[in-house]
Amino acid sequence: MSPEKLTFTAKDAHSIYEFVSGHLYFSRPDLIVDDTMFNSTLLFAFLTALVQGKAIIIGEPGLGKTTAAEYISSLIYRLPVGTIWSGTLGGHPEQTEEKIVGRPDLAMLNSGREEVVWTNFAQLPVKIVDEINRLPETKQSLILDGIDRGHWEYLNEMILNDEHCLFATANYQDSGTSSIIAPLLDRFDVMVESRHPGPNLAFSISEINQKNDILRHPRCEENLQTILRQRLPYHEKIAGIDQNCAEFEAYIHDKYGLRLPNREQRRQVIESISNIGFDVDADAFSRFLIAELCFCSQYGQKRSNELCDDSCHYSGYLCRETKNCISNRFPISLKTFSLALAWFLEKSEVNIEVVRTVAPYALAHRIQWRDDVVAYHQNKCRLDPMPIYLAKEAVKKVYRRYVEQSDEVKIALGSACRAFETGDPQTEIEGDHPLFFEIRRDLESLKKG
Repeated sequence: MSPEKLTFTAKDAHSIYEFVSGHLYFSRPDLIVDDTMFNSTLLFAFLTALVQGKAIIIGEPGLGKTTAAEYISSLIYRLPVGTIWSGTLGGHPEQTEEKIVGRPDLAMLNSGREEVVWTNFAQLPVKIVDEINRLPETKQSLILDGIDRGHWEYLNEMILNDEHCLFATANYQDSGTSSIIAPLLDRFDVMVESRHPGPNLAFSISEINQKNDILRHPRCEENLQTILRQRLPYHEKIAGIDQNCAEFEAYIHDKYGLRLPNREQRRQVIESISNIGFDVDADAFSRFLIAELCFCSQYGQKRSNELCDDSCHYSGYLCRETKNCISNRFPISLKTFSLALAWFLEKSEVNIEVVRTVAPYALAHRIQWRDDVVAYHQNKCRLDPMPIYLAKEAVKKVYRRYVEQSDEVKIALGSACRAFETGDPQTEIEGDHPLFFEIRRDLESLKKG
């Protein structure tokens, strides 16, 4: 079998992760999964590139937010890091659609023809927005549809990225930053923080020169830039890009012994990931968590403009502590990244520990906490930034509740499943958690239907 047809395995993925961790992005491990320690920023950046997801990386200036995304993306998409630099979008107030998406070809326009000169940001599969919260709120909407679907339009032309992942970095709030609008923030699958590596690793970084040269390939970068500038249909450019990516891959393999996934192998990985299932507890816990984030006994569901009374019977659950209803993008992110992590860990199915690992990072940027909840936790000792810390605490509390009621939850879900399969809603669902209430509501709709 030729090397091009070999399957890209989880062991190959681990080799890339360890190479970046050992040579390019120096960081402390801050996450334990199955007794193995990882750095959360590096791990979730890796999974984001692998599943064509979207990640927002927060942190102080100069702590490797952008470089972590660049290094991982370079190896997963076989692009020299110089090419990735050419497509990085800088967040600043003067950013325009022409700089983000494309501009008219003035020479062709003068001759009466409309043609678009597409930006590298729009064309490349790897999209990095540096300091996204320096884009004014009015400018953030310019990238909403593109980053969601890989669908870019300008004048009467359109390109559609068949592969695309997005990384955005954000410094902490200062006088030059804006709030990230909720629709844009919700489109990110996960949020992680790029932390200071500590004095020992930081001092080691200062002794290592020319780290970026490791993933540079000037000839490939020049060829890729030429292809991206050509006035060719987008699908024809992709073929030329892949050819140069293969040359870069061969260079990396010869020099560092790494196997990088080509386009077909990336597709195979996504297919393999999608074929992994959730075990019973992982499935039930995920539903249990979602129920607490969308349920409201007083108003039918959570709504950000309606806060329930403290006297509510369900005030001990997350639905009391949050302002907004979790969106339908959350379960998609939770499932996708749980499956990807299970694949990376070479598991046959997703277990509850994998879901508990992923959930806080998929929740942190999506939850709007009530002011009293934030005030209660404000001065507590913690290692994480407030959004991730609060999300981790929330998942811990929900997990404790699930452990106490897991048998009843699985029985109720099993009964509801059988009711919908047989069309017979005559089943009693016992329990006082929001999930039991939601199951009973679904069965009522089956009776009326």
